[in-house]
Amino acid sequence: MKTMQNMFSFCNMWQRYWATGLLALGVLSFGGCVVGPNYHLPPAPTPPTYKEGGDWKAADPSDEKLAGKWWEIFQDPQLNALEEQIDVSNQNLKAAFAQYQQSRAVLRQYRADYYPTVTAAPSAGRTRYSNNRPPQNSSFNGITFNDFVLPLELSYEVDLWGRIRRTVESYRDQAQASAADLAAVNLSMHADLAFDYFAARSLDAEEKLLQDTVVQYENALNLNEALYQGGLVSEVFVQEAKTQLETTRAQAIDVGVARAQFEHAVAVLVGKPPAEFTLPPLPLTAPPPRIPVGLPSALLERRPDIAGAERRMASANAQIGVAKAAYYPSIGLTASGGLESGSLTSLLQGPSGWWSVGASALQTVFDAGRRRAVSDQAIQGYDSSVASYRQTVLSAFQQVEDNLAALRILEEEARVQGAAVQASQSSLDLSLIRYKGGVTSYLEVTTAQSAALGNQVTAVNILGRRLANTVLLIQALGGGWDRSNLPERPECCGKLASNMSPN
Repeated sequence: MKTMQNMFSFCNMWQRYWATGLLALGVLSFGGCVVGPNYHLPPAPTPPTYKEGGDWKAADPSDEKLAGKWWEIFQDPQLNALEEQIDVSNQNLKAAFAQYQQSRAVLRQYRADYYPTVTAAPSAGRTRYSNNRPPQNSSFNGITFNDFVLPLELSYEVDLWGRIRRTVESYRDQAQASAADLAAVNLSMHADLAFDYFAARSLDAEEKLLQDTVVQYENALNLNEALYQGGLVSEVFVQEAKTQLETTRAQAIDVGVARAQFEHAVAVLVGKPPAEFTLPPLPLTAPPPRIPVGLPSALLERRPDIAGAERRMASANAQIGVAKAAYYPSIGLTASGGLESGSLTSLLQGPSGWWSVGASALQTVFDAGRRRAVSDQAIQGYDSSVASYRQTVLSAFQQVEDNLAALRILEEEARVQGAAVQASQSSLDLSLIRYKGGVTSYLEVTTAQSAALGNQVTAVNILGRRLANTVLLIQALGGGWDRSNLPERPECCGKLASNMSPN
């Protein structure tokens, strides 16, 4: 009973010491100053309006922002089903998520420096001293004894100058940048899928057009063969019709090369081997929807790559503080204590306790300019990150302007090309009437047929390019992402940590 009382008394004493010590450590660390510049977002070139925006209006229903599942704006069930598989099976997205989780772990590693490190190293030994051990006639010579030790050791760096706080700040910014990178990869994978999907559908439309034209040319060949058998035309007309037919058949076959490649690309994006995936043909028919653009100033909050560049800039700024803290002395506290006895029966008794405390200060007196070089490196790293951030902003505005211009010009081109298709079809109809009436040669018909087919193929390609540029515009606008989606404290919680984990 007395042994238990001694042990409880010893434990209560250590609890008081530890509580007092931890409180003192907290006051010392968080009551100190933080050296280095505080972070302020530098200005970036932001125009008041988009040059190519013009009278670009949002489609009905009017919305100032894209929805999270932006691909649903195309109203294509097949596309929607494929896009849903990205978050589940895309390997690039899984890799980006793992990198984000890795950055969170690194942050937690450095955040642990806020707290003391406590180690325990219990030991047990039996020792015999030599009888001839100097000095002679020592009372310890020739004795044999046991030594049982239960020690605890505490070490702690007092963060008087904010080195640890700046380090944690830097790696928290890095983790947020990694979260933005994850969002950027997510947007890129969905956009790549939509781009490849519409490219395949554009080729489906072109192949259908060519196949329909092949049927028309087969009828034309049959007509010429009948006229030739009746002695009304020469064999030259038959061979011209046959040449045109086989050439068009070859064009229809050639479309399959690119179409297969886009189908394979879609398969990989949804996490399937190409051999196990088939994309059913579905020719394009409808024009692309109008996309809500918003104001240029909003782009800074809607692009994950801009958010990532900004967070890396903040991280670089915090590294300046880490470098500046090296100019000040490093204060360390140590404490140790435990139980030691020559017998296990008395190890847990109060008299077996021991302890010691200490403090140390380390100040670099001369380092041949090493700290200045590290500080200059941090400053230049920050300046580089500022330039990268501004370049990312400029590139984002360029991408939006490029695709707005492309969509505006392609819309006008589609209108003009539509008129060209109608005109070439009317010309073909007239040429066929003239040929059947014996007014003109078949050369006029083949010329009109080639012009009509060429215009129709061009119209299909323009429609495909309009849909592709619509996808690229959505990607340039951030795809409905918002900066508020970044986790404020990625080391412990956040939407990304709980809601965006790929299966």
